[in-house]
Amino acid sequence: MISEDEILKILPLKVCSEITPYYKENKVQEIRIKSGKPIIINSLEGEKVLNYKPTLEEIKQTLVKISNYSLYAYEEEIKQGYLTIKGGHRIGIAGECVNVNGSIRTIKNIASLNIRICREVIGCSNEIMKYISKDNRIFNTLIVSPPKCGKTTMLRDISRNISDGMGIISLRGKKICIIDERSEIAACYNGVPQMNVGIRTDVLDNCLKTEGMIMAIRSLSPDVLICDEIGTSKDIDALHMAFNSGVNIIVTVHGYSVEDIYKRKVFKNLLENSILDRIVVLSNRRGISTLENVYEISIGGELKCLK
Repeated sequence: MISEDEILKILPLKVCSEITPYYKENKVQEIRIKSGKPIIINSLEGEKVLNYKPTLEEIKQTLVKISNYSLYAYEEEIKQGYLTIKGGHRIGIAGECVNVNGSIRTIKNIASLNIRICREVIGCSNEIMKYISKDNRIFNTLIVSPPKCGKTTMLRDISRNISDGMGIISLRGKKICIIDERSEIAACYNGVPQMNVGIRTDVLDNCLKTEGMIMAIRSLSPDVLICDEIGTSKDIDALHMAFNSGVNIIVTVHGYSVEDIYKRKVFKNLLENSILDRIVVLSNRRGISTLENVYEISIGGELKCLK
């Protein structure tokens, strides 16, 4: 059972009573709550639209509980569009954005909440580890996955396995630094990871990937850098720097196939300049984090399918 009490105790009594029965199967992924609209629950079994329509006052009550009765103290998180509660669960918020000098200062008149339930699946990366490591070496790896197919869950468990070590594949524990730009991998609460990311893992929470990678290399001496959802030219430049510093990298990107990635110009240098060693493709065809393909990248960017 997940730590649903952390979620249920922030909700008004009536909303809580409507949602509670759906925790029995432990498959809930998102709870979407909007003022005057039916509650929608997304789970592994699909979407369920409830009859109950929360009021704006109930949303305000929820926000007050989430922020421990001090929304002002959470201003930095609010302007990024989310709040994180104990257990690593993230509450996405929507409302009226207040812009100051071209950037969002805060969000007010919040009328919509999206509760994303954070879960770890211990051992989900065990199969993949034999492809991304060998002889106590970690291969530079790109994980390709469509949305909601478990790439972050997989990345989290890879961190745990590398950090703790895996005797079965003769992998000794290595120093990890997770650049957790959106607090999703380690799911930190007050700076402390709520998920098991390994004993040798440091987390730079709510930190921009580009800046975080530079900070980690300079001050935390990682063996492996891990970050989620790369995609900009600055991200690629930072990965080049990590590679040239002798640090291994494991990163993810949204995509549906390896061909999909090769079409994107921003990844051309990363793929063709012998930086990446492996590409892993995930899907949800047989459930979350289904391992579809693993490719070895040779010099010049040629691919060899390993699975």
